[in-house]
Amino acid sequence: MGLTASNKVSIEYSSEVAEKRTDVRQGIRSLWSRRDFQPGDVIAEFTWDMIHPKPNYLTVQIGEGQHILLRPEYLECINHSCDPNCFFDTTRKVLVAVRAIQEGDEFSFFYPSAEWNMDQAFQCLCGSPRCIGMIKGAKYLSPELVRQYQFTDFIQQKLKENGQL
Repeated sequence: MGLTASNKVSIEYSSEVAEKRTDVRQGIRSLWSRRDFQPGDVIAEFTWDMIHPKPNYLTVQIGEGQHILLRPEYLECINHSCDPNCFFDTTRKVLVAVRAIQEGDEFSFFYPSAEWNMDQAFQCLCGSPRCIGMIKGAKYLSPELVRQYQFTDFIQQKLKENGQL
């Protein structure tokens, strides 16, 4: 697709729904909306090729010891935010808007919504007033934080078992 000179961003994939970008200087991949979405709108359907027994930084958890790499692959470029605009519904196999998304907005989801115990914890730099700091997985969230987010069916089950929900 090409490099935009003004901001050194490589556009690697584009459809009527989304555009995959890579910041050439930092090597950070991201996915951006090419149209408006309302809460509840299905942004994309997804599937997976195989189930992996261990998480990695690209996986979404669908069960105990069951982690998937999303297909289409461009969905792996959706970054974390503590104030997400979309959610991976692993039961329906769809990416859903959880709040209004405008054309040109970056797609983001709350990583702990789909991972119990993340492979690579990190200090969040999302900049949101809702930022929770260290991102390690749903296992480490307080009940107060759990009430503020949407979680996959599997993660909800784990939260109940762990007394967080």
